[in-house]
Amino acid sequence: MKYLFVHNNFPAQFRHLALHLGADPKNEVRAIGAEGSRPLPGVTLHRYALPPGSLAATHPFARRFDGEARRAEQTLYVATMLRASGFTPDIVVAHSGWGEAMPLRAAFPDARLAAYCEYFYRPRDSDVNFDPEFPELGLDGLVGLHARNAASLLALADCDLALSPTRWQRSTFPAEFRAKIRTVHEGVDTRLVAPDPSATLRLDDGTVLRAGEETVTFVARNLEPLRGYHVFCRALPAILRSRPAARVLVVGGFDVSYGQRPPSGESWHRVFLNEVAGEIDLSRVHFLGHLPFARYLDVLKVSRAHVYLTYPFVLSWSCLEAMATGCAVVASDTPPVREVIDGSNGLLVPFHDPAALAATVTRVLAEPEGFGRMRAAARRTVVERYDMAGVCVPEAMRLLHAPAALPRRHPPRFEPGLFGAG
Repeated sequence: MKYLFVHNNFPAQFRHLALHLGADPKNEVRAIGAEGSRPLPGVTLHRYALPPGSLAATHPFARRFDGEARRAEQTLYVATMLRASGFTPDIVVAHSGWGEAMPLRAAFPDARLAAYCEYFYRPRDSDVNFDPEFPELGLDGLVGLHARNAASLLALADCDLALSPTRWQRSTFPAEFRAKIRTVHEGVDTRLVAPDPSATLRLDDGTVLRAGEETVTFVARNLEPLRGYHVFCRALPAILRSRPAARVLVVGGFDVSYGQRPPSGESWHRVFLNEVAGEIDLSRVHFLGHLPFARYLDVLKVSRAHVYLTYPFVLSWSCLEAMATGCAVVASDTPPVREVIDGSNGLLVPFHDPAALAATVTRVLAEPEGFGRMRAAARRTVVERYDMAGVCVPEAMRLLHAPAALPRRHPPRFEPGLFGAG
């Protein structure tokens, strides 16, 4: 069969599924992605460049959609080239939220179109208006937030099938579309992401950390409020004061992935670290930046207590990877986390309570023998529910090839005289 994946940052969430399909010589697998997308074995990648454009004349409500339309245009150019070369996919899998899905039904009317539904923006019970420390969106902000969903709604209208990685993320989409959306996670390679009691990690200053020592870990793509970095920082003084031998490893960049930039012009990392810098021994707190995947796994393998915090938003891969590594995870008691952590396989604390976070992490550091069953249960949860090879890829394959629950939605065909013309 012929498959096409479309994602501006390919392979992204499609990595495991695309690798699986590309490994079968009977398949022809292609992908469309923006510059910076990375090829995979068995997958032919077609990159597009997004020309710079001015948004000065575009209404603020429409600026995101303007960018999505530009991505749609570039995707259409590549799709047209593929058609001209004789490649017409049987199944297309595209992320719903970047605009790239817009031209796919017109370009490939006979293909089965599957939309990856990651998140639907909402004014409450979500990533906005959740943290009282930051101003709530005004009316214009709420309208702009609503407009961010335009590309996802178009993709949902066009697709034959939609996939969402967790039940909670599926629940963010409007009820009238949920019948189309099936829940299947992209999966974790639990053979690679696994505990290692002999793991070590050498820091840049020459310090060697070993599995079992008092190491606290925190991971986020970027260190910012949506992933609870401010709460984590405020818990550090009590943790380090209570556990004088503990070290802290922080993985993540200093930019902004989600939400607003700090008004001071500094990074959120610096804003929140400055709050507590005078109360902690900075020689025991190591900021590692972005890491290669193997080194990132070494960080998890030496962790005695792993902290994962998030607003009600997309569940991070790092949460499941920490669980698969057998970490004792201390996580925020927020809806996306409660779907995977229930108290038996990790500990939940109120998001807005640094004191509770510090007390829980301190307990895990002080009583390592008491959390062995919890660590084992964390890994078991991921192996049983989120294993890439045994659970997620097979389920995604089943869904993609199952008889369509709804008829394929062809674009309308306009006949001469239909509206009194010709």
